[in-house]
Amino acid sequence: MSKVVYEGWMVRHGRRKIGRSFIHMRYFVLETRVLGYYKRKPQDNMVPIKTLLIDGNCRVEDRGLKMHHGHMVYVLCVYNKKEKHHRITMAAFNIQEALIWKEKIELVIDQQQDLMTANTNKIYTSFQYKSSVDNGRNASSSDRESQCSPEEEEENQSALLRRTTIGNGLPESVLDWTRELDSRLSNQNNSDQIFSRKHWRLVRCQNGLRVFEELLEVDYLPRSCSRAMRAVGVVEATCEAIFEHVMSMDGTRFEWDCSFQYGSLVEEVDGHTAILYHRLQLGWFPMLVWPRDLCYVRYWRRNDDGSYVVLFRSREHPNCGPQPGFVRAHIESGGFIISPLKSRNGRPRTQVQHLMQIDLKGWAVGYFPSFQQHCLLQMLNSVAGLREWFSQTDESHMVPRMPVMVNMTSNSASSRKERKTQENSIQPNPSVDQMHSASRHSVMLDEDSDEDEDYQIPEPEQEAYPVKLENDIGLADEEPSGQIDLAGFSGILRRDDRDKSRDCWRISDGNNFRVRSKHFTYDKTKIPAGKHLMELVAVDWFKDVKRMDHVARRKGCAVQVASEKGLFSLAINLQVPGSTHYSMVFYFVTKQLVPGSLLQRFVDGDDEFRNSRLKLIPSVPKGSWIVRQSVGSTPCLLGKAVDCTYIRGPKYLEIDVDIGSSTVANGVLGLVCGVITTLVVDMAFLVQANTFDELPERLIGAVRVSHVELSSAVVPMLESGPSAE
Repeated sequence: MSKVVYEGWMVRHGRRKIGRSFIHMRYFVLETRVLGYYKRKPQDNMVPIKTLLIDGNCRVEDRGLKMHHGHMVYVLCVYNKKEKHHRITMAAFNIQEALIWKEKIELVIDQQQDLMTANTNKIYTSFQYKSSVDNGRNASSSDRESQCSPEEEEENQSALLRRTTIGNGLPESVLDWTRELDSRLSNQNNSDQIFSRKHWRLVRCQNGLRVFEELLEVDYLPRSCSRAMRAVGVVEATCEAIFEHVMSMDGTRFEWDCSFQYGSLVEEVDGHTAILYHRLQLGWFPMLVWPRDLCYVRYWRRNDDGSYVVLFRSREHPNCGPQPGFVRAHIESGGFIISPLKSRNGRPRTQVQHLMQIDLKGWAVGYFPSFQQHCLLQMLNSVAGLREWFSQTDESHMVPRMPVMVNMTSNSASSRKERKTQENSIQPNPSVDQMHSASRHSVMLDEDSDEDEDYQIPEPEQEAYPVKLENDIGLADEEPSGQIDLAGFSGILRRDDRDKSRDCWRISDGNNFRVRSKHFTYDKTKIPAGKHLMELVAVDWFKDVKRMDHVARRKGCAVQVASEKGLFSLAINLQVPGSTHYSMVFYFVTKQLVPGSLLQRFVDGDDEFRNSRLKLIPSVPKGSWIVRQSVGSTPCLLGKAVDCTYIRGPKYLEIDVDIGSSTVANGVLGLVCGVITTLVVDMAFLVQANTFDELPERLIGAVRVSHVELSSAVVPMLESGPSAE
């Protein structure tokens, strides 16, 4: 059997025969001889949708960035050079994942090519021996070389280059200023460059950046056109992470680029070239100076050393004409060089260079040199913004986005109306997860069939259904419909929904907690939890000289009331040890468990599965600083942190959580119990989702406990009740 080299969820990107693009989430599996993909993680000899035999004739083509309703995906095409119609196109939301797949596939191709070469040598050796016996002479080494065709020899010499592609190449109008910064290319003929950029002078250091000005001699330079300036800084992040930030033009750019106001895609030329519209936020006497905007071509490539080059230059486009109230500036040359450096103290380091030569236009710009310099330095400060953003943020897996522009005309009223319509239409686009939710139940089909392509993200203007919150996807599959009759449920601790109430509980809003989104496995994003799966009906507050286990057997408790009503209940018993033992018990009720749901599998699973999935999200909205820092708000797998005992009854599951079994938790409890009357504590319980089919996560329930008094706890009368299975 073939060995699995690499596997995981990726994006299928392509176009239907009528021209509309689509993306699907597919599970790709790379084996030693085969690349294939499935609609879900394969189990029990599941047949893949499509496979591609990997041999030495296969190639991996980098098709760059593709856009689908603002989603930026990095596309790879794996094909056989002898049968190019045999191919698989795959994509990822982040370039790191795309590069990993490219490396893994090329490794398998190289291994297969080595096998082909070894077999060829073996056949040739056998032929050589037979020929020498027949002819009485030995074949020379040149005889072996003559067996290869000139095309094969050329291909063997360029083995590394054959898998490299950068779209259609650098556009003729874009100046590649990075080549003159490379000393290895300094002797090449640069006659196509308008300006000579071999000498730079350091003019200032600001915000931890070195800012250089170009030394050049030209016959004529417009008064409003700046000299080229370059900012150089070091950012503690990977090249790929910085590159994705530079390429995105959504709301996240506001956090590190102070000159950015708005950006959108005008036209996608190919995977490495696009035409963009960009509005600048310059902040220089806005009452007197009109704002500036740009229309420019952006080209990018990844070099063999792992560095990235992004180049800009202004270009006119029929769909991006002059806009009322804006002066169209002109970028003569600009862009980024993102180069890896040696890591320090285990942290990645990257050198970021940002160059810009811009003509801000306008009749009075030439008379205000300070305006030109202020604007240029503000744009170059984005390098410092990137450095500070990464230094203050944990590693994130962002999904780059870029709004797509509608046709822009010079009519102010129509253009403003179209822009407003377009901007409003960006937000409600269905996500990739909605697409996958629609396609997850479809049958296995050939990749190129129309049926397979029908499951796609619809175009905005063809959207025929209302957009729902992401965490409402599959809601009907997770919980039964209908309201629960709350009559007859009661507990020791009273319920009070007023904000300033004391010694009480109330249901906490699920949106106060963030849980894993549908595509958490790809980008690690989290979303507000939304509606609970179960209803919290009562809370008990007990004390005794010994630990209180299996409280569901107490006569008249919420578990027994729910059982009489034909409802299923989940009792979570938080046990606090001490000279006096305390237990706070939360009773969650639902009509029935949905077969096959994650909650049902948790309830009926074994203890090992339960311990690996039961999660608590704590929070202290009101309390002393030291308590809030001690408790924190980080989700915790209870079964991994403390001892949990599970008692499964006919219509209930009780979970006894011994918080005292953990030294750390016991220490925090000792701190909390001393000031418990001053605290407001939120707790959310859920079953952790680990796979794409289980996502998004849903809360079992959430509760807020306010200013609890130790004296209000009562000693329970534990009697025999429903028997445990």
